[in-house]
Amino acid sequence: MTRLIHISLLLIALAGCATSNDEARIIVDQAIKAHGGDQFDHMVLEFDFRDRHYIAERKDGVFQYHRIWRDSTGQYHDIVSNEGFTRILNGDTVNLSDKDQQKYSNSVNSVIYFALLPYGLNDKAVNKFVEGIVMIDGEPYFQVKVTFDEEGGGQDYEDEFMYWFHTETAKLDYLAYLYHVNEGGIRFRVVTNRHLAAGLLLNDYDNYKVEDLNTPLDQLPQMYEQGKLEKLSEIDLKNVVLK
Repeated sequence: MTRLIHISLLLIALAGCATSNDEARIIVDQAIKAHGGDQFDHMVLEFDFRDRHYIAERKDGVFQYHRIWRDSTGQYHDIVSNEGFTRILNGDTVNLSDKDQQKYSNSVNSVIYFALLPYGLNDKAVNKFVEGIVMIDGEPYFQVKVTFDEEGGGQDYEDEFMYWFHTETAKLDYLAYLYHVNEGGIRFRVVTNRHLAAGLLLNDYDNYKVEDLNTPLDQLPQMYEQGKLEKLSEIDLKNVVLK
């Protein structure tokens, strides 16, 4: 209850003079703190996801994200960093087109982005709007809409997201997003498990879809409660280690 009172007082203090983005930043700040805080900025995180090994290294704004796996042609090692994208196959750098570099870089970034949530929601290109408090399964949540600026927002800057943060614990329990690549789609994710690694709290999810792309994201929690969403997959991290 203490955290709920703290957040509520901050919102009241901002009322009438602050933008919704300011209010949303307070909520996101509290969520990041609940999930690990400063640990996100200085870390070497390793985990496995769908038969691939990932490493996320961050320190003072410098980052390297790694994806490592093996198939019949050998061992692949993808690296995304401040410098761009590199693919290494059996120890040799692979020459790739700009299109393929962007595709593989986006793929690595997507896995890391979702794994580290809510970290990243205070990036400069992120626009956040508080849309009130809603009830999901009898619990109160801040509903926060997120959009992105074209500059700095990445290739998928037109995607829209919605996040639900518990008003008492500040933790991220639900999220939804509308994406446009590959003919587009809508996803709704429900936290099913949490990994606590040296103070860093990471989520596993059940992943649901809805066929009607005109469905407003804020309707998805109610549709979930009514059993109207189709479960698509499970997003489970394995062998999580923070060094």
